Amino acid sequence: MGDNLLEVKNLKVYFPVKGKLFPTVVANVRAVDGISFKIKRGETLALVGESGCGKSTTGKAILRMIEPKEGQVFFEGNNILAYDRKKLKALRREMQLVFQDPYASLNPRMAVGDILNEVLFVHRLGNSPQRKARTLELLEMVGLTSRYLARYPHELSGGQRQRVVIARALAVNPKFLVCDEPVSALDVSIQAQIISLLEELQQRLNLTYLFIAHDLSVVKYVSNRVAVMYLGKIIELAEGEELYRNPCHPYTKALLSAIPLCDPDADSAKILLVGELPSPENPPRGCRFNTRCDRVKEECLVNEPVDQAIGHNHQVACHLYHGNGLK
Repeated sequence: MGDNLLEVKNLKVYFPVKGKLFPTVVANVRAVDGISFKIKRGETLALVGESGCGKSTTGKAILRMIEPKEGQVFFEGNNILAYDRKKLKALRREMQLVFQDPYASLNPRMAVGDILNEVLFVHRLGNSPQRKARTLELLEMVGLTSRYLARYPHELSGGQRQRVVIARALAVNPKFLVCDEPVSALDVSIQAQIISLLEELQQRLNLTYLFIAHDLSVVKYVSNRVAVMYLGKIIELAEGEELYRNPCHPYTKALLSAIPLCDPDADSAKILLVGELPSPENPPRGCRFNTRCDRVKEECLVNEPVDQAIGHNHQVACHLYHGNGLK
């Protein structure tokens, strides 16, 4: 494993589709269909793509909130997919999830103090006075004060609720966080505050992030490396600066072209994708992007592309590339 905290190998998550008349499986939704990547200690890997590509399913499968069909997930060198229930509970202290919708992920009948105390109680971390002190420490850590202890989720703003969600995830001192679109439900100004908070906490606590998002303009400021996902597959993976400077896959180029530009005089030519995202129940043969690609050729309709190394820490799955360059 070396410096890698997490390593995912050939991860697959399928959801069965049953017939209308008989409870037999007639097909499978291939939400995640054989992806592999590594995350180093202390780094942020961003996983991006449009809705329905399998990003959130990947994060939940890594945490075993969803059981994968195949593959391996190594955390600190151990395959956690082989863990039993007892080992899995202990693992929860090491790996936590920051949910996309802070309002839906908080119990509306519990005050903030009780929400944070519950996590400590379940994991048997400290006695009552110690848990109370830890709760205050967590609030201060995310930029809130003790006056929020007695407040309920509906009495908080969206940004404050997300801070509580982050505090809850940090309660057990995890090493790894899956941040599932943690700012997509927030206003732009609040997004910047939450991203700054996550970066500050990462430096302070030596955290490692899998940052899931659909907006490449957001992950630009928070990620060390970026993996672009399409229809259950990772189609391009590179260091952040390299991906923005030299995008290779046609889908990555289309995503980057959709980022709004602040300069009205800048070149703002958009790459418009034709058609809708195909169904993961019946993905296209060959390259999965061939139904929407403007550079499709015969090979794309027949053979599925494999990962090609085209530079330092830059790989792409596209028939336009071979070896270290463009065909």
